[in-house]
Amino acid sequence: MSRDGQAQPGQERLEALLASMTLEEKAGQLIQYFYFPDFALQTTFVEEEIRAGRVGSLLFVADPALTNRLQRLAVEESRLGIPLLFGFDVIHGLRTIFPVPLGLAASWDPQLVERVQAVAAREARAVGIHWAFAPMVDIARDPRWGRIVEGAGEDPYLGARLAAAHVRGFQGEGIDTGEHIAAGPKHFVGYGAALGGRDYDEVNLSESELRNLYLPPFAAAVEAGAENIMSSYVGINGVPAAADRRLLTEVLRRELGFRGFIVSDANAVLDLTTHGLTRDEREAARRALEAGLDMEMALGVQFLGESGPAARPAAFATLPEAVRAGVIDERLLDEAVRRVLALKFRLGLFERPYVDEDRASTILNAPAHREQARVAAERSAVLLRNTGILPLDRTRLRRLAVLGPLASDKRATLGPWVFVPDLEGTVTVLDGLRQVAGSALQVDYAPGVPMPTRPIPSPFAALDQLVPGASTMASPAFDEQAEFERAVALARSADVAVLVLGEAADMSGEAASRSTLDLPGRQQELLEAVAATGTPIVLVLLCGRPLDLRRVVERTAAILVAWHPGSEGGNAVARLLFGEVAPGGKLPVSWPRSVGQVPLIYAHLRSHQPQTSGLRYWEEESTPLYPFGFGLSYGEVEYSDLQLSAPLIGLHDTLEVSVVLHNRSERPVEEVAQLYLHQRYGRAARPVRELKAFERVSLAPGERRTLRFVLGAEARRYWSAAAGAYVLDESVFDLWVGGSSQASLHAEFAVQAQKDGSGALS
Repeated sequence: MSRDGQAQPGQERLEALLASMTLEEKAGQLIQYFYFPDFALQTTFVEEEIRAGRVGSLLFVADPALTNRLQRLAVEESRLGIPLLFGFDVIHGLRTIFPVPLGLAASWDPQLVERVQAVAAREARAVGIHWAFAPMVDIARDPRWGRIVEGAGEDPYLGARLAAAHVRGFQGEGIDTGEHIAAGPKHFVGYGAALGGRDYDEVNLSESELRNLYLPPFAAAVEAGAENIMSSYVGINGVPAAADRRLLTEVLRRELGFRGFIVSDANAVLDLTTHGLTRDEREAARRALEAGLDMEMALGVQFLGESGPAARPAAFATLPEAVRAGVIDERLLDEAVRRVLALKFRLGLFERPYVDEDRASTILNAPAHREQARVAAERSAVLLRNTGILPLDRTRLRRLAVLGPLASDKRATLGPWVFVPDLEGTVTVLDGLRQVAGSALQVDYAPGVPMPTRPIPSPFAALDQLVPGASTMASPAFDEQAEFERAVALARSADVAVLVLGEAADMSGEAASRSTLDLPGRQQELLEAVAATGTPIVLVLLCGRPLDLRRVVERTAAILVAWHPGSEGGNAVARLLFGEVAPGGKLPVSWPRSVGQVPLIYAHLRSHQPQTSGLRYWEEESTPLYPFGFGLSYGEVEYSDLQLSAPLIGLHDTLEVSVVLHNRSERPVEEVAQLYLHQRYGRAARPVRELKAFERVSLAPGERRTLRFVLGAEARRYWSAAAGAYVLDESVFDLWVGGSSQASLHAEFAVQAQKDGSGALS
């Protein structure tokens, strides 16, 4: 049967294939191994397993010639010729790199996200990749957590809208076209709630948090048709996700209706023993399969200290033995194999297992892809501060000093999760400013300070050595004192100093959590020295999380958060600074004043003495430096004429809302109109505000535009711990519309249960 329960022409073929498979071949379809081209011990083992029909999928291969060679081992040298499924971390692009996902979320533009991932899918499919380990749809409310960079931030509604857009972009109208790939939303579920923001640490979630915060993006991804879901590494309330039957089977499959296949994160099945859940790998494999996991992602190698590395089969390799011993029902194994084979049939791999290597090069270098990358970077940037210096006026400037260690850093421009980099074609902020500034404006550059390296290195630094073309560039000798003085001197002689500061590429992402949010190294010192010259500072931040700007704001004339903007990031930043395009991004997270405030969220509950909620710390305000949804443009937008379709509606009724936006300035502006609700009373206390609708618009100078939003009953539905169910309450609701979570334009309406002719409530 197909995913919608209907018989398909290929179903008989799938069942015939399944009936012809040995237990070892069935288990093999449920095993995915890494493939490191330069690690002979590991690749030799993996290739032998492919020939034996004991591998269903590979990851970490992005060379079309290599994917074809490995595919031939499966198709032409294994007994049944079942093609391999190639997966890859296509997080924010493959060859053409787009802003990091947190940056894309700052665009508040689902259509943009869909276009971006369509490009990423096209490039991935061209080199033989069939499946992306993306999007990451974990809600992240602690900026210390390194993987906040990979998601959509703190809000479940924004996260859900964007999760669906990512899936639609990857998968398009059909994954059998050769232009799209399977999406793999991750990490199910609650991974972003790790204690202290420490990657991999335990998670403890109430049912209310699980269902009201962390499940909605996954539900949206499933509804959008996601082919795969990846389970989390971590233990949720004491049970690692890879063996949590309640979450994988009862919630994901039965409640959310997911019909695709579920894969573990890397080595997560073997780690069930590490967690202290299982006795050994045999029990780990059994409990994972019984929980609903369909495929195990495994390294295929283990490191044994002084004795060195050795090949290590996946835990799922023990499943045939368990079936023969009567420990596992073969029908359970067959169900998992069906799901994996069904995807291979839907992808058309049995008919077209190989890729056109010559065509791949053309697609990877398509100019239209670079254009899309520039637009995405422009729409993702968030202007936090502007005293009037922006946009820069070329006619009034003579010299521009571009300073900071990240201004010419190609890696930081691209960001984390980039394994097939086009470093030569990456446009840094320095490159972009020199191109856009024009010949009449002198652009000088000095890094000023070096970018510090991590005291605890990233584990991905080792992977860089195993992936052709991904090794980091060696840093040249750096005279810190001389460079610092040169940067200050350039600032002193310039009309404006553009400081490009923030985080290196390896300072966010997996295994990249931080205990502080400070600017790393001596960047703060450089900023203060430049500020002391009196030259106005335009600060451009390259980062994967909010940073501590308390000692920064008053020393700058403008602050633009560019995130890690991608291949065309430099051109995008330059066009934004010179006013060729208007900034319009909005924060997808609350920007804290300091690390001591986190987690700090806008959608908090009212507590005792709400009037003092911003005064809970005695040494500084307990409010964000910049609120969720905040972002400036080069003009002023006025909101007015907020109208509701009715002051009183039924529990299941729809409410229509209209509002007028007016661009009061003489420049085009970008704005994101945001609608928030608050339920005043009910079966549970509800957050002070919750995002329920938004729309990004471009407004011409002086333009007025009426926006309309439709709020269905689902906008008021929530999980009540008291009721143990999803509920709709009779209540009075506050509604705000504006340009951030602190919107002031307000209306209210009431919801009342109505009785139909039979006396039942509706």
